[in-house]
Amino acid sequence: MNRNLMISMLAEKTTWDVVVIGGGATGLGAALDAISRGYRTILLEAADFAKGTSSRSTKLIHGGVRYLRSGQIGMVRESLRERTRLLNNAPHIVHPLRFVIPSYRRGSRWYYLAGLKAYDFLAGRDGLRNSCLLSAEQVAQSLPTLSTQGLRGGVAYSDGQFNDARLAISLAQTIVQSGGVVLNYCPVTELILLGNRINGVACRDNESGQVFQVRAKVVVNATGVFADSMMNLDLSESISNRPQVVPSQGSHIVLSRDFLPGNEGLMIPDTDDGRVLFAIPWEGHTLLGTTDHRVEHISLEPKPGRHEIDYLLEHAGRYLVRKPGVSDIQSIFAGLRPLLGQPGGKKSTANLSREHDLHVSPAGLLTVIGGKWTTYRKMGEEVINKAATIGSLPHATSRTATLPLHGSSAVINHSRPDTATLSENDVTAAGIPSLVDEASSRSDLLIPGLPYVKAQVVQAVRQEMARTIEDVLSRRLRALLLNAQAAIDSAPVVAKIMQTELQQTDSWRVQQIRDFTELATSYLPPV
Repeated sequence: MNRNLMISMLAEKTTWDVVVIGGGATGLGAALDAISRGYRTILLEAADFAKGTSSRSTKLIHGGVRYLRSGQIGMVRESLRERTRLLNNAPHIVHPLRFVIPSYRRGSRWYYLAGLKAYDFLAGRDGLRNSCLLSAEQVAQSLPTLSTQGLRGGVAYSDGQFNDARLAISLAQTIVQSGGVVLNYCPVTELILLGNRINGVACRDNESGQVFQVRAKVVVNATGVFADSMMNLDLSESISNRPQVVPSQGSHIVLSRDFLPGNEGLMIPDTDDGRVLFAIPWEGHTLLGTTDHRVEHISLEPKPGRHEIDYLLEHAGRYLVRKPGVSDIQSIFAGLRPLLGQPGGKKSTANLSREHDLHVSPAGLLTVIGGKWTTYRKMGEEVINKAATIGSLPHATSRTATLPLHGSSAVINHSRPDTATLSENDVTAAGIPSLVDEASSRSDLLIPGLPYVKAQVVQAVRQEMARTIEDVLSRRLRALLLNAQAAIDSAPVVAKIMQTELQQTDSWRVQQIRDFTELATSYLPPV
């Protein structure tokens, strides 16, 4: 992922088969599917890969237990199948996680078990460990910080967990190693027409200011909650004829591992708005989420509302012996789901489907709306099936169902102190030893209390196209989401390393620290 090389390829006077706009889960999945079929493919991202929703999920690869209640059987079955494919293709990032649902009401655990047995049945051969009843003693052993007053037992089941931003980077790396081009900080500014058909885009490299015209047989709009903005550049149809993107905000809070010290997650099935909540061990911390409410303003940096934070703390406090408070929060973050709605619709976002839809404008712009991380691969396959028809591309079959992602064969040498703590970041750790060998100081911890070393900053710049402190501390590493204050404190060290790697000026370094500190302040708990 050498950005200068990517820019030089962008400048080539050639016609690409597929241009994908958007570097989140959907865009990366579509671009990988296209390049896997042999189509010349380029992906353009306005900010950084997974900058938006795709780095702000609940970190679960799952079928969606709660969707069984609304009868979305097909979506659950497909999600379970894709869960297995991700476990096989990206075992360095995706792994099984056991969940416990505690039961405090007489008979409720049998109700939960019935639904989870249906979940097991839909998974079939793609299933993990089967769900089972637990006694009160077994629940308490699995979740030692759970309140046991009135506890009658519970149910255990399995799903998948992952590091979302790391999966996005792994996808980008796989695209590049397959011969594709990916570029961050290169927004599309115009859709180019030939007659009445779209046959390319104009884009701008934000670093140099240079503008490029990129010709393509088909253009894919995979910009998530920003899909409307891209469709607005296409004047071939009216707004009333387009699908509606309904943004739904999901917020999370991060606590210390003390609140959930075991290796199993807690599913909270009874909430005031009928959703389910999760408290899960993640990267040595406890992640609690998520909320679901419609928002009118779409932002690249959505902020959790105080009512969302209180909602999460209140529900966690109903189940945990030690009730978490605002002072226990180490970081807060929010993402916007791009749900599919109808113009004028007032339906609650919690009740809107998580399925996706493809829309082709009269001028040939292919837009994908909806979906979720678990089904990103299947979405990408369907997008490129449609793109091949629009662009009259030669027939080729998708290969992504069994395609190992970059880093999946990484072997971590746990005997080395500089890599032993990086088991949650196998993709990153794969290249660490050689960088550490260049300078012994790079094996030093970057942030006290978090398992990151300075060499990972070097790797993020050289091999993963990180361009800002935020790219490194939010997505290549997950420090900002784990402990916002610690991330702020480490910004000067990161900036100094990046300044050397990118051959930047002192003024660049100072501005980077200032920008990151301002952004990271919104991840701190409310005063």
